[in-house]
Amino acid sequence: MKKFILLGMMCLCANVFAQASPTDAPTEKQYRFRLSLTDKNGSEFSINHPEKFLSQKALDRRQRQGIQVNETDLPIPSAYLKQIKGKGAKIHSLSKWANTVLVEVKDSLKGVALAELPFVSKSTCVWSTPAPKAPRGPQRSADYKRQDMVSKDPVELNEQKYGEAQNQAEMLNVTKLHDAGFRGQNLTIGVIDGGYMNADVIPAFDNIQILGTYNVVDPKSSVYDGQSHGTSVLSCMGMNKENVMIGTAPSSKFWLIASEDAASETPAELDYWAAAVEYADSVGCDLVNSSLGYNDFDDPFADMKYWELDGKSNPGSIAAGMAADKGMICVISAGNSGAQAWKKITPPADADHILCVGATDSLGINTTFSSIGYSSDGRVKPDVCAQGGKSAVVGPTGKVGRANGTSFASPIMCGAVAALWSALPNLTAHQVIDLVRKNGSYVEHPNEVYGYGIPDLWKAYQSAR
Repeated sequence: MKKFILLGMMCLCANVFAQASPTDAPTEKQYRFRLSLTDKNGSEFSINHPEKFLSQKALDRRQRQGIQVNETDLPIPSAYLKQIKGKGAKIHSLSKWANTVLVEVKDSLKGVALAELPFVSKSTCVWSTPAPKAPRGPQRSADYKRQDMVSKDPVELNEQKYGEAQNQAEMLNVTKLHDAGFRGQNLTIGVIDGGYMNADVIPAFDNIQILGTYNVVDPKSSVYDGQSHGTSVLSCMGMNKENVMIGTAPSSKFWLIASEDAASETPAELDYWAAAVEYADSVGCDLVNSSLGYNDFDDPFADMKYWELDGKSNPGSIAAGMAADKGMICVISAGNSGAQAWKKITPPADADHILCVGATDSLGINTTFSSIGYSSDGRVKPDVCAQGGKSAVVGPTGKVGRANGTSFASPIMCGAVAALWSALPNLTAHQVIDLVRKNGSYVEHPNEVYGYGIPDLWKAYQSAR
């Protein structure tokens, strides 16, 4: 999928990221800067009254796992935001966990000058208005209706209960969990992706429980227009049509969150991703699946370096690593760079305390495209593997087909982990992650290709009972 990295320069805005020629460049250029803050002093909120800034569902999840609310949960002080706005900057998004603010300015010098504020430790230019270009992938019109879908794409029945998804579910032994009544019920999964075209009108999705949507990049835009990658990702977990396709978490509920900017490839997307996972926390998600990875950008100077695969060098990986401390399990695709020059996993899959998922074929043999580990600080990556070669998915037309990518291995795994957690609701996020790893096929000899291997989730359940 996409590319992702932390840009460590003070300001590159004059020439970086903007590829437009003088004739087709926008008349008014915009810039986005990441402001790294030194503290949260003077916050109007207190950890003694978390109900004022966290949803009850998020608080319940923490209480259930014995997690204390701490200062990383506190919102960024409004006094700081007011001073930033007073300098002519517009707030785009925030990360309270990383204590950063993404702002938009019309003058790049103003963005640099924001570092002079006493509570700002660094101001980094991470985006500028890109050149106009055709949107990637199919686009749907605003008046697309369900009846269009019904007449265009009838679903085909399969003799197997799970339809085309039978093998990918059986590989993880999640079918036995389902048979025992554990189908991800009482759990909410946040899906962080590019877009979910037609997920609101596909007839086969009519019993997928979607609680809400949010677009981090442009809150005014619908997540159902534009990109369709997230539609297929969602189907791997939520589909619940016997003899058509059953996903690995057919009884879970979902939040659909868009964090991708289809117009460009810039380090700002790591800020969007961090904001997305924090939003998932705020609405009470228990798990997060993200089939996204970032290692190179429109500007080669900003490309990821191998040493940065330490889980600490970009806001996305930092936020992903903190999620388990908030009681959430992040399941993230390893990346599809195995046969490319980069080869390695792509952040935020380098984060600690997550499940980074590599891809195998239907026989459990690693695919050539699946990115390999280890992390730069020597941790086993990927953590586990699932079928990502010829995975069964539902596309934006509503038909069941097959697709390749760790993008699909990840949600297949995420849904299966949700099923396991629904069987063992008293376990913490950290405990479930550890349990999944310990029941992998390569647990005795973890490596940079398979990680801990393909987990047997029925065995995991039995061992934890």
